[in-house]
Amino acid sequence: MTEQQVTSRSVSGARMSSIKEALAGWNDVAALLRGGDGGALVPVVIPRDSRGTRWLVPVWLGVWAFASTAMLMANGWGRLGTATLIGGIVLVLVAALWWWRSSIVEIEEGTIGVLTTFGAISGPGLSPGRHYLWHPWKRVAYVVDVTTEIPYSAPVLSSPTHENVPLKSIEFFLRFRILDAIRFVQTIGAGNFDLVLSNSVQDAIRQRSRQVRTERAYDLRGSDVKDMQDLLNRQLTPYGVQIIGCNIPDVQLPEEYREHLATRERVAKEAAAYEKEWELARKRRVDTLLMEIERSKKVRDAKIVEVKASLNRARQDVAQMLEERETEAQKIRYEIETRARTNLVAAQGEAKAREQLATAYKDNRAVLGYELARRRLDVGAQLAEAAPRPVIVKTDASGGGTDSSALSTLLLAQLLPTLGQRQPASPPVGDLP
Repeated sequence: MTEQQVTSRSVSGARMSSIKEALAGWNDVAALLRGGDGGALVPVVIPRDSRGTRWLVPVWLGVWAFASTAMLMANGWGRLGTATLIGGIVLVLVAALWWWRSSIVEIEEGTIGVLTTFGAISGPGLSPGRHYLWHPWKRVAYVVDVTTEIPYSAPVLSSPTHENVPLKSIEFFLRFRILDAIRFVQTIGAGNFDLVLSNSVQDAIRQRSRQVRTERAYDLRGSDVKDMQDLLNRQLTPYGVQIIGCNIPDVQLPEEYREHLATRERVAKEAAAYEKEWELARKRRVDTLLMEIERSKKVRDAKIVEVKASLNRARQDVAQMLEERETEAQKIRYEIETRARTNLVAAQGEAKAREQLATAYKDNRAVLGYELARRRLDVGAQLAEAAPRPVIVKTDASGGGTDSSALSTLLLAQLLPTLGQRQPASPPVGDLP
């Protein structure tokens, strides 16, 4: 950084932007492109590429294993040859996996990778995403940010005005974007671009300050700098860079001229203050008259509002009375309808209850008939069980006459009470000789 840039930092308090390219691993590319490095802008990162031909070592070992397998098979060493063959296959697979893994390159979104073969840039840039570089001598030499609008601040010291009065400092701020990554890295590079951009900005600012008189130097703040942007674009387009926008945020005059300008401003402010005071007095008088007029209008409006409020209150009372009468009539109608619906529902319920009662009576009659029949059967069974058992006495009627022996009659008289008390399950049948 030059002494002039260092002085601009200490005098104007503005920080001079710097642009550079950085060397980093693939994991740090995104952080450098988005956050910079030590306060410097990093639009280009050179990734460390560890790719090489070391993956050929397991390939040669696999070839040696295959040759050893052929020799062992020829000598009849089957098991050792099989083991050597398996080892060779494993080595070849390891080499293939190593080659595949080392060929993967991932380009961040919003960036372009510049591809080189044997050190020479070949083909268009790699788009964002995953790519496979199968050729071992192909490298991603640069990763360039082509979407971010990069801010750049460049304070310029001792820029002379139209009267050749050197201004203390002019701060210039711009935003640029890299359009063609390959042209940018081929023609200029990030480090050289910083120097070219700084010199171009200083030349453009000095040309603009030469067109401005000293007393109007503060007009440069926020002024239209479209011509300066076009000039910078014409100078930087061959490098693949475009200026998106620029402005002048601050201008500082020399101390002596600032004091002179401050005196002029103080006198102008005093004159403006007197004029403002007179304007305020006149406005105060006008405001007093207007306030009186407004007060009268407010009194009139208040009376009108009061009359309207009374009228509205009367209308509300009438409307409320009508609404109460209508509500009362509606209430009576609802009561009559409710009473009628209640009586109708009660009558329907009573009719349904009687119908259900008749159905229940009908069902109960059949059940009672069945129960009565069943009880009749039970009573008949009990009576049948308790009935006396008939005793049939057979006598020998041979001879054509009845047995009238005294002995038979006596035995029968003695047995009948005993048989009646025992009540056997089946009617006994006795055969008497």
